[in-house]
Amino acid sequence: MRGALDFPGAFAATGHMGDQTKSLDKLHRRGLLFILSSPSGAGKTTLSRMLLASDPDIKLSVSATTRAARPGEVDGEHYHFVSDAEFDRMIEEDEFYEWAEVFGYRYGTPKGAIRAGLKEGQDYLFDIDWQGTQQLYQKDQQDVVSVFILPPSLPELRRRLEARAQDSEEVIDNRMERARAEISHWAEYDYVVINDDVDECFERVCEVLDAERMRRTRQTGLIPFVRELMG
Repeated sequence: MRGALDFPGAFAATGHMGDQTKSLDKLHRRGLLFILSSPSGAGKTTLSRMLLASDPDIKLSVSATTRAARPGEVDGEHYHFVSDAEFDRMIEEDEFYEWAEVFGYRYGTPKGAIRAGLKEGQDYLFDIDWQGTQQLYQKDQQDVVSVFILPPSLPELRRRLEARAQDSEEVIDNRMERARAEISHWAEYDYVVINDDVDECFERVCEVLDAERMRRTRQTGLIPFVRELMG
């Protein structure tokens, strides 16, 4: 499932990761596709906002969608809002990394400048469900790092959904049913983190991202660096 990330101003930048990563990672590296998935209400959107606000080295992958913009959403910033016909054309011309239908609307990740950005070391954050994650793996497995966020319990998940005061009981029932189905795919992810406390969960997510940035296979600048050391 996807959520619009109306993040500007929501969190003050903390500098938690950007300076640390730059000090550790002075060699050129390939960027990564960082996926956060969770059932609705488990904290994926909040964690995504926190990550974008605290880390200048990662940017949100903006999805295309066939649904209408909600109040406060900006075309090109939160989503690319397109018609069904335009979405069909993009599928036909293989312009998506992945796409899926969620609650009657279609969402897709345009390839566009992402592949060029990866070569330059740019990281991208993806707020997608398990179906989109599988498709992204199939298209670009080497660059994908996936994290699944679990709620501490289903009663707590329902409490969070009800606390939003945004949905009817029928909609919440549907979201809970979908949550059970989504949770069943937890083992398909590289990492799984339980969101009992959002700050602690955020720390775990940051640790994953830091470690994955330092993988030898992504440190493309290591080869000339080591050659120079040995030469």
